[in-house]
Amino acid sequence: PAGPAGMAARILHRLRHALAGEGVREERAHGGSEAEEFPESSELEDDTEGLSTRLSGTLSFTSHDEEEEEEDEEEEGAGEELGELPQPTGAAAGAEDGGRCWVPGWPGRPRSSLGGPQRWWGTSSPDTLLTRQLQELWRRSRGSLVPQRLLFEVTSASVVSERSSKYVLYTIYLLRSGRFDKAPAAIARRYSDFEQLNRRLRCRFGSDMAGIAFPRKRLRRNFTAETIAKRSRAFEQFLSHLHSIPEIRRSPEFLEFFFLPDLRVAQRLTCTGMYREALATWANAYRLQDRLGVCGSGRFLLTLAGLAVCHQELDELGEAHGCCEQALQLLEAQGSHPLLGPFLQAHVHLAWKVGKDKRRSEARLQDLQEAGPPLQQQPTLKECLIKEPLE
Repeated sequence: PAGPAGMAARILHRLRHALAGEGVREERAHGGSEAEEFPESSELEDDTEGLSTRLSGTLSFTSHDEEEEEEDEEEEGAGEELGELPQPTGAAAGAEDGGRCWVPGWPGRPRSSLGGPQRWWGTSSPDTLLTRQLQELWRRSRGSLVPQRLLFEVTSASVVSERSSKYVLYTIYLLRSGRFDKAPAAIARRYSDFEQLNRRLRCRFGSDMAGIAFPRKRLRRNFTAETIAKRSRAFEQFLSHLHSIPEIRRSPEFLEFFFLPDLRVAQRLTCTGMYREALATWANAYRLQDRLGVCGSGRFLLTLAGLAVCHQELDELGEAHGCCEQALQLLEAQGSHPLLGPFLQAHVHLAWKVGKDKRRSEARLQDLQEAGPPLQQQPTLKECLIKEPLE
């Protein structure tokens, strides 16, 4: 019958195709192994620095004009079999398929005779950008300077109820654009704190503050979600506007709004022997001053003193030694400073404890003693920290 005969013919036809396919694969295995010099897997696996993750979504292979050309090409080749790519012509016709493509705007990209970009999909060439070349370009780009600016972001707002008052506490993060901060610098302020800052700055910088808006007080609906959200955005814009004016962002009124409360709390915790809690507060004050760019001020030296004392009391001698070294580097150009002697004494002691070189600090301390009071009359770093007035 026709049915069994037709079925047998189809089975025989499939068997012939299967045998022919195996022959082609064997031929490629013996003769084509050298031709595929750079297989796709080698590019995907040769990613020692996480290049694929870092560049994910940042490389654009087609521009807007090229997308239009591609649509036209697809319309013209609508009759071609699905999944087949247009075959290159000219010099590209003999190129081997290495699973790579040309990236627009990158070095070595070919151009057509008309001057426009020419797209070679799925082809390779000696000057094609390989994974190692991309990694090298990435290493170079990491060393380039990126303009940074300070961003202020209200990350949360909570309603606080005390015995005789109720207020909203806003948590603001200080973020540097273009960088990832593992440990954020944060402050928590209420409306009255912002209002006091606004009043002090308007008294000193009347003309500069004329164009800066500040959210006015409300008699009702202060704790609704809508009011809190609007004030959060207003405080972000207020701080960003203040920071954009050089005279204001360098003023003590603006700077101390951020880190002076933390310094007071950290000093009080250190005096009461709560060194672990004090250390976290000193560290946040350090990050705040670092974001604001005031790492050479007297407040910053006091912060380093607080960190060194707390680390030493918690038996973290290596960290305490590092804080003293950073402070002495800042004091390098200063002949005399109230904290220079205490920092030198602490550095000599800690260097001896951790096995570091202390000869330079000993020589500086000797010169300081010859020009000033004897060592026994100089206060320790902890005594200076406790007695420092923070107004």
